[in-house]
Amino acid sequence: MNNNGTPGVRVGVDIGGTFTDLVILTPDGTLEKRKIPSTPDDYAEAIIAGIRDALSGAGGQIETPIAEIVHATTVATNAILERRGARTALITTEGFRDVLELRRIRIPLSYDLGWEKPPPLAERALRFEVKERLDHMGAILTPLDISGLDAIVQACTEEEVAAIAVCFLHSYRNPDHERRVRDYIAPRLPGIHISLSSDILPELQEFERISTTVVNAYVAPLIARYLENLRRKLDAIGTTAPIVVMQSNGGLVPAGTAAERPVLIIESGPAAGVVAAMRAAREFGHDNVITLDMGGTTTKASIIEGGKILRARDYEVGGPVSVSSRLVRGGGYLLRIPVIDISEVGAGGGSIAAIDTGGALRVGPRSAGAAPGPACYGLGNTQPTVTDANLVLGFLHDGSLAGGALTVDRGLAESAVESAVAGPANLSLVEAAHGIHTITNSNMVRAIKTVSIERGRDPADFAMMAFGGAGPIHAAGVAEALGIRRILVPPAPGLFSAFGLLRAEVEHHAARTVLTGTDAPDLGALQSVIDEMADSLKQRIRAEGFAEESIRYSALADMRYLGQSSELMVPLSDLRIGGAALLAAEDAFEAEYERLFGHRADRRAFELVNIHVIATIDRGVEHTARWDSDADDGITAGRHRSVYFGPEAGSRETAILSRQALSRDPRDGPIIVEEYDSTVVVPPGWRAWRDPQDNIVIDFAEAD
Repeated sequence: MNNNGTPGVRVGVDIGGTFTDLVILTPDGTLEKRKIPSTPDDYAEAIIAGIRDALSGAGGQIETPIAEIVHATTVATNAILERRGARTALITTEGFRDVLELRRIRIPLSYDLGWEKPPPLAERALRFEVKERLDHMGAILTPLDISGLDAIVQACTEEEVAAIAVCFLHSYRNPDHERRVRDYIAPRLPGIHISLSSDILPELQEFERISTTVVNAYVAPLIARYLENLRRKLDAIGTTAPIVVMQSNGGLVPAGTAAERPVLIIESGPAAGVVAAMRAAREFGHDNVITLDMGGTTTKASIIEGGKILRARDYEVGGPVSVSSRLVRGGGYLLRIPVIDISEVGAGGGSIAAIDTGGALRVGPRSAGAAPGPACYGLGNTQPTVTDANLVLGFLHDGSLAGGALTVDRGLAESAVESAVAGPANLSLVEAAHGIHTITNSNMVRAIKTVSIERGRDPADFAMMAFGGAGPIHAAGVAEALGIRRILVPPAPGLFSAFGLLRAEVEHHAARTVLTGTDAPDLGALQSVIDEMADSLKQRIRAEGFAEESIRYSALADMRYLGQSSELMVPLSDLRIGGAALLAAEDAFEAEYERLFGHRADRRAFELVNIHVIATIDRGVEHTARWDSDADDGITAGRHRSVYFGPEAGSRETAILSRQALSRDPRDGPIIVEEYDSTVVVPPGWRAWRDPQDNIVIDFAEAD
């Protein structure tokens, strides 16, 4: 049911680089799945096609009522990557016009002398200064000169600006000047989106605040049009179901909020997968899990520790895909938003392999995407991809993928690998394909190290949960390189992120800068800030139609040692601030600091920088659902084929099973489990079985 109590199916939709995944939860608890080729020219078309395929009758109208559509989208991310967002202007305090270009002094490649900063999303001619100034406590030093706004309005009209970001110095303490500018401009520029930094990120540090607000303005018109287009197409097929959208923090927001604050949904797809993994890990009985989510374009890695998702404060979007979100920065546009700590690399099924000018084999980050896709699709691409290599090795079935949604041709894959890699490198066909597979694994290993070793965690202390269309193919090789001894593959791994959408809750975040030492803080003032944020979130949730009594609150704090310039996020034990809560936060900060950096400061002196309040709406979305196995019937029963597992193991005649055919007792590899949405590879040296919940458990076979 949705928040209004309307019965019907719930639909989770995740748009990927190759496929659009749909998971449908029926009122009787059955989960149905669909994989539809993505439609980059209009992503909504694939969504409509999938819903029609699953739920419509002969006339094309939806016959089964839909209660809710839960959506993860890459539209905002793609708009930044392709530089096709709205024409955006920036209005800022006099003297701060060039903060966007000054940035932070970080570059992604220390020895690249030709590296250039990415161009600002608000070009200099569209960055305007206004006379006004607040001090660091929000007191007015220079009153706002409203008379200067008429010339800005005229310039924005002439330049056909579609969005405006307003970012004044210290507006996180006092938003009055920003709001007066918005109120003056809005009626004079109807239809233009206006983003205020005091709404988007009311925290100190002017570059982070300006960058985040400009990105929000840049993608807001595009996201609004996309969601409006999706709404129209849904109405046209007879469903008025509400749309809710996944945020980067793992919570959901209604479509209207996503359109107003699209910066919050930049990493919505990867976040959904981690949410699903957290829920599944609890059911598995594993508190510590590393996720490996490999799709058509990228691989995402994250970490679940003690049954909880680890979160980060900063995220970069729009630059080359990086293996480190913290150590390698500067190549994209910095966002300060609540986000699940995810590392992403350009290693997907569509990643292109080639020999570079130095004779080395490279894989990604360039991708063949959904169109034309890997060479084996036969849609015009002749460059080898990871999918082509896996098909040559025998990991994938020659003939079709996704239950026949795509036809694949091994001959085309062999031709691409031979001409672009094997021939130039003087390798045999299977050696070249295995090289592509191995380098892809290496790229994923680096991504996992970013979220584990860099954070003071040993991957060997974690199980791996592998999902995405290609994740279970590569999981064993990646796990072995990291010393991980157990792999968990949930049912329907290729649609796992879409499944995660159906298990997420609506969630809103608020944050305020408090900047005070913890030795003698004004507890009353801190409590007022927390109460104000909680009340603001309650009002927002009430306006969205959710029940006030369903709200659960939690809080986080950004802390640092006194005198430092950067902070770590730690939990606050209670919304009622007091000495005990602050002492617990200090202890949590020092424990995390020592884990990250290997030591603690000699003097216990701390500074509380920001406080975050999180409101989660309990909508009763937890469910024990069963997957409809019809899509997997007859796919792979009782077959064998030759599979190449590398120079040591060589080619092996390998049993091809369905998930249901895998026994409850451990069976030694090699085994390949083929499903509608993914393929699971169990190489020699590993053993696998199916647990009572139909999860595939793969363990490293220790020497007897």
